[in-house]
Amino acid sequence: MARPDATPLLEVCDVVKSFGAVAAVRGASFPLYAGEAHALVGENGAGKSTVVKVLAGVHRPDGGTLRVDGKPVDFGTPGEAKAAGIAVIYQEPTLFPDLSVAENIAMGRHPTGRFGGIDRAAMRREALALFERLGVRVDPARPARGLSIADQQIVEIAKALAGRARVLVMDEPTAALTGVEVERLFAVVRALRADGAAVLFISHRFEEITALCQRVTIMRDGAHVSTDPIEDLTVPEMVRRMVGRELGALFPKQDVDPGEVVLEVSGLRRAGVFTDVTFQVRAGEIVALAGLVGSGRSEVVQAVFGVDGRDGGTVHVDGRAVRAGSPRAAMAAGMALVPEDRRQQGLVMDLSIQRNVTLPRSGALAGFGLLLGGAERREARRWTERLQTKYGDLGDPVGTLSGGNQQKVVLAKWLATRPRVLIVDEPTRGIDVGTKAEVHRLMSELAADGVAVVMVSSELPEVLGMADRVLVMREGRVVAEIDRADASEEAVMFAAMGQGVVA
Repeated sequence: MARPDATPLLEVCDVVKSFGAVAAVRGASFPLYAGEAHALVGENGAGKSTVVKVLAGVHRPDGGTLRVDGKPVDFGTPGEAKAAGIAVIYQEPTLFPDLSVAENIAMGRHPTGRFGGIDRAAMRREALALFERLGVRVDPARPARGLSIADQQIVEIAKALAGRARVLVMDEPTAALTGVEVERLFAVVRALRADGAAVLFISHRFEEITALCQRVTIMRDGAHVSTDPIEDLTVPEMVRRMVGRELGALFPKQDVDPGEVVLEVSGLRRAGVFTDVTFQVRAGEIVALAGLVGSGRSEVVQAVFGVDGRDGGTVHVDGRAVRAGSPRAAMAAGMALVPEDRRQQGLVMDLSIQRNVTLPRSGALAGFGLLLGGAERREARRWTERLQTKYGDLGDPVGTLSGGNQQKVVLAKWLATRPRVLIVDEPTRGIDVGTKAEVHRLMSELAADGVAVVMVSSELPEVLGMADRVLVMREGRVVAEIDRADASEEAVMFAAMGQGVVA
């Protein structure tokens, strides 16, 4: 770890940034040292993304100072930040899909040959040297289109190094990666540290922070809370500082005596995707679909709700058949679906918060064919307040909210329909620990009110903490049903991997 008296490569000093009446950052401060990975953590809405955009030159701070090598800098554009050696690797890379990997890396600084043309051999050699430096293998000649998210991130890192970046900011880089891909990314980050780069690492996953980072800065409500060496912190202490209070049970599951069967799925099948899926969910019950990526969990709930078609099988709500392939029929039957991809499938990002909340009920809120603004606003306020959503104004575009608050708007939208069956696909992916606890509390309250809840989750602690029953899927089939009392990580994983259920 760098000496505390060493000059940081980059230092953020009391940075302040507001958008209208909303203070997004209220005094962020931390140093980034050469050879270190530094975690920046906080709840959604804590100001992390705004700090990243200030470092990237997208936003100019209203107050405070940025220092590079001890000297004040003022970035007016992203180009100025890049020229100072700062590169941001976003969760979703933005490569030119029809250009080759080597061309993407050399973009804006293509080497030229004797007669002024682009020297493609030199581009390829540079790309290969960068990948060798990072300890990875990627073909420089292949088009960027079709690369996995993990490989796209590696290309972005190589591109940053080609531009002589010394500070790399990685904003939720592992959210869409598999375990193997995460390990490869970590190896790359360690190589960057060994080369003397400073890495700012933003993640909600504490196991990643403790495995990779040497220092941690915690933010809350836009303000700096603390900066400490990782060995001086425990996970419970980080959580307490993030949320500003002792966090109660992360999985506040209420004990409920299940009622009558509300949702009944029988013999559901779709060629090449899932086969003979059968299960029931009772009023007041939370049933989790667990399994490895590609097991068919999300595809099943999409078919149950009618987003995707099905080749056979039936879906009944309260004993009444629901027409296949029709989300409208599913909604009319009392079903609601909170999808895995909230930005693409759950929200209309350019519409206001209140319009997103009331979209499924726009007909009920209309008078003489016109949507009544007052009724819409009252309905949206009722549900956003219940979910403790943080926003400036209900008329603001929903795309201006943090990820966790966007998830709350998706939940508010469907809870406003007062569903009999609530299907939630990865309900807490990409949101902070405090918001996770709130979402879990809400799910538990809904079940206690008699709602039948179906939850798809890749997080085993969430499955074990919230489910009354666990249905384990493998290769498109339900291979095990495990009651809450018998559920364990070992039992679920053994079934998911085709090894049967352990005693």
